[in-house]
Amino acid sequence: MSDSTEQTAEQAAAFQKIWMESMSKLMQTAFTFTPDSPPPEVLRQIRTGIFQALAESWQEFMRSPQFLEGMKQWMEGAVAFRRTTNDFMAKVRNEMQAPSREDIDSIMLSVRHMETRLLDRLEQLAGQVSELNRKLAERQSETPTKPTVKAEPGHASKAPKKRSAPGS
Repeated sequence: MSDSTEQTAEQAAAFQKIWMESMSKLMQTAFTFTPDSPPPEVLRQIRTGIFQALAESWQEFMRSPQFLEGMKQWMEGAVAFRRTTNDFMAKVRNEMQAPSREDIDSIMLSVRHMETRLLDRLEQLAGQVSELNRKLAERQSETPTKPTVKAEPGHASKAPKKRSAPGS
């Protein structure tokens, strides 16, 4: 027999052993009730025993070297399949002269950097504008304002009138 066939047979035997043990535990639990206990309690004991036996058997199965090796092989196959499909799609994009995923990712990264730089610069400008507004408000509060003279109704203003130039 080949090595892989022997390995598969060993894994099947280990799986069968685990299930046979769990089924024997289930049967032992199912028939260990006392005859004077009421039926709902018997059912509750059976259910608890079944769940406990299943939990133990699955715990043992999932921690077995055969299961872990199978999961490792499955994950390696999934990763290899992902790589293959990515390579195939890259070739398709290349043949169609479409941008590759790396091209799109680099453009997106450049746009993000540009956006970050613009936002940083806008924040600096906003800070400068607020600083200028603060200084302007300080200067306006420091300089005394001259009171404006309003003419009262009915009184002529005291400001001299402009004379027109001779000959006009």
